[in-house]
Amino acid sequence: MSEEIKIGNVQLDNHIIVGPMAGISNNSFRSILKQFNPALIYSEMISDKAICFNNKKTLQMCQVEQTEKPIALQLFGKDADTMIKAAQYMDKQTDCDIIDINMGCPVPKVCRGNGGCSLMLEEDYACEMVKEIVKNINKPLTVKLRAGWDHQHINVVSMAEKMAKTGVSAIAIHPRTRAQYYSGHSDWDLIRQVKEKVNNIPIIGNGDINNIEDYVTMKEQTGCDFFMIARGCLGNPWLIKKLVEFDKYQRIIDDPSDLERLDQCLLHGQRLVRLKGEKTGIKEMRGHACWYINGLPFANKVKAKINFMETYNQFEQIINEYRQMIIADDYSALNN
Repeated sequence: MSEEIKIGNVQLDNHIIVGPMAGISNNSFRSILKQFNPALIYSEMISDKAICFNNKKTLQMCQVEQTEKPIALQLFGKDADTMIKAAQYMDKQTDCDIIDINMGCPVPKVCRGNGGCSLMLEEDYACEMVKEIVKNINKPLTVKLRAGWDHQHINVVSMAEKMAKTGVSAIAIHPRTRAQYYSGHSDWDLIRQVKEKVNNIPIIGNGDINNIEDYVTMKEQTGCDFFMIARGCLGNPWLIKKLVEFDKYQRIIDDPSDLERLDQCLLHGQRLVRLKGEKTGIKEMRGHACWYINGLPFANKVKAKINFMETYNQFEQIINEYRQMIIADDYSALNN
């Protein structure tokens, strides 16, 4: 009999999850990643207050396409009343499958508003708030934690133990402190410690999974139930497919060709412009396009062009000209 893979009552196909990234995990990004068959995709974080104020842009962020499912919408904030109301909105008014509470964002403007990682400083309050949210919604609720605020306040194990008693359906652990942001290395041993203490719900390991070897090492070292990939798939959505194939079938698939990477880059740009409009979409695509071509021949010279593009036509021209250079194995035009 095959293993039943679930978070709460949500049936999943494998153990590979695409994590939330602020300003990145929008509908266009999620639609790209969905092609590579992750078990679950998280949205970028969404403000509780903005939902309660009926902010049009924020409510649009809550919209879910059927093709994205299963999907988790991630909520951030601290005020219990508005967090409950916003979670109820996601529960009743959106087609998401799971609601997640962000307690790991290290960005100062989020922490100053008493959301994100600042909740790690108030274990009891955070757990009481989560317990009340669970009581007021029907969909599974998950939480995403960091190691702690800084190296003097690493409390993820004790907080996870308390969170496991609130009724949440899973806990994701990014074992860096808020002070680290994304520097240094994730302390995967903290994930192991959480997993040893919490065995009634799935534990999701997050941080520094960039290849199959990292996945295998985290699995062996921590025993966690799911594996969350975020920055590792920027410009490299094939990482998700590689991990899924290995997770399900122990099969290793080939890396994409250079031309496949450019094709995917163009598709991403089309979808981002459709979602955000040309001006904003192309501005955001500068970063994505640079990630896609990382490691390709003479990539830095192409990135210099990408960083100044302002229209979709310019973007398409840059990528198509680069395509012809790769096919001809002739990059002399970049020196002109």
